[in-house]
Amino acid sequence: MSTITIPISGELEEFIKSEIKAGTSETKVHVVRYALKRLQEERAIARLQEAEQDIKEGRVFKGNLRALLKKIK
Repeated sequence: MSTITIPISGELEEFIKSEIKAGTSETKVHVVRYALKRLQEERAIARLQEAEQDIKEGRVFKGNLRALLKKIK
C-alpha cells in the first residue's frame, strides 16, 4: 500500500471533519478511501451502461475473436 499527499480545499476538509463528527466515517483515511471506491464503482457502472447502449445500437463485433482481431490490426 502506498501513501499520497494531496492538497484539498477548506470546504472538503470541513466535509471530512463533519463525516467523522457525524459518525459516518471513523477517520480521514476512511472518508477518502470510501470516496475513491465510490468513484471507481461509478466509473465501472458508466462503462457497463455504455456497453449496454452499444449492444442495443448494434455496435458490437460478432464471430470468431481471433479472426476479428486480425481484421482490426
